[in-house]
Amino acid sequence: MTAEPLPDWFTPPPGGWTADDMDDLPPGAPRMELIDGALVLLSPQTGFHSKVMRRLANALEDASPAGVDVMHEMTMKLGKYQRPEPDVLVYRFEEGDEEHLDWYRATHVPAEDVLIAVEIVSEESQDRDRTTKPLKYAQAGIPHFWRIEQEDGGPAIHVYELDGVRDPRYVPITIARDRLKLDVPFTIDIDVKALARR
Repeated sequence: MTAEPLPDWFTPPPGGWTADDMDDLPPGAPRMELIDGALVLLSPQTGFHSKVMRRLANALEDASPAGVDVMHEMTMKLGKYQRPEPDVLVYRFEEGDEEHLDWYRATHVPAEDVLIAVEIVSEESQDRDRTTKPLKYAQAGIPHFWRIEQEDGGPAIHVYELDGVRDPRYVPITIARDRLKLDVPFTIDIDVKALARR
């Protein structure tokens, strides 16, 4: 059995992949993110992952005040060689500021606009979601990071807040398994168990 050759577009450009190169990938390319200049293919989602992502995005959208929006599976540019794709991101925008982020054509959200980045841990992404991506998000100044783990009783939302300016890092705030109530970055009240209910 002979392996299929990689498509030409998969060969890195001179100098390696950059965040801007992601916009030039062909339409048929699989979903990918860029971590430290390396393309990371995103594996298929489980039913748990898909349901929790969609319901969480809806709950956050319902709770969002004016000037705040929610997207899922949208990349962020964190630097020349970083363009991760959180499962859910919450970001601020200015009404009428179409030049800053035209969401009809935007392919990423600027890191400075992101309020919350959410990762739902899967078997293949656990190292990135627990270690690599939180570090990148903290260094980019994203004020809130949530990591969702699948437990026997359903989802568990691990909530972190950015601490430090010179050496930014996330500090744990809470772990919610039944209900998540927060006052920042806006008032949030989510039935956690309902996120994965059939």
